[in-house]
Amino acid sequence: MITYPNVHLAQFNHRPNRFIAECTLQDTGEKVTVHVKNTGRCKELLLPNVEVALSYQPSPTRKTDYDLIAVKKEAAWFNIDSQVPNALASQALIDGTITLPELNGQIVLVKREKRFAQSQFDILVETDTGQQAFVEVKGMTLENHAIGAFPDAPTIRGLKHVTELIEAIHEGYQSYVLFVIQFENVELATIHTNMQPALAEMISTGQKQGLRVIAYNCQVAPDKIEIAHQIPFDVAKTFEEPNSER
Repeated sequence: MITYPNVHLAQFNHRPNRFIAECTLQDTGEKVTVHVKNTGRCKELLLPNVEVALSYQPSPTRKTDYDLIAVKKEAAWFNIDSQVPNALASQALIDGTITLPELNGQIVLVKREKRFAQSQFDILVETDTGQQAFVEVKGMTLENHAIGAFPDAPTIRGLKHVTELIEAIHEGYQSYVLFVIQFENVELATIHTNMQPALAEMISTGQKQGLRVIAYNCQVAPDKIEIAHQIPFDVAKTFEEPNSER
């Protein structure tokens, strides 16, 4: 579980750029400029007057005193902190909440940020049989009709990672893409093919060569987030862009 300090509820006003947003604190009515902890579009979440959660963390070295960490969509909270999925994944691999299918042996070591070829993968796992596996972690915040999808914007970096995960398989590693779904109410996860067809194609190609793709949802509150359970992943599932319905 990841918890945040000094959380305040606010209303989202607008987002001048991908790094900051303007919000109004609920308890005082003060208008504040906040750091958005996600550089993705999040346009289906960050709507005018939506309720958001801000973590108050003032520092002389910061330009803003608050981080925008979660957004309320209808009755459910969505965490949008792009740094939290890696931390959650590492914790969950160590304590067994997340299991890696067809891994040879029991996990004895979890290392963060391991370089291979031209990529730096998020996690390297080692087992008691000597097997090594790379785990590339991707946060997922895009949802429509209980279907979660990645990405919400084209990602050259994500495509490169999948390509090199496939290369790692041929070098004797096991390779995994792990989607940490940063909300709870979801029935299935997929790739947003219309957003990035090349990524969907590479995922599909990789699965045929031994790439494992898994997804786990999270229980989310304004001040915390924790891994819940595994969600089915289907790269062939069609995802309908929520903004096209507005």
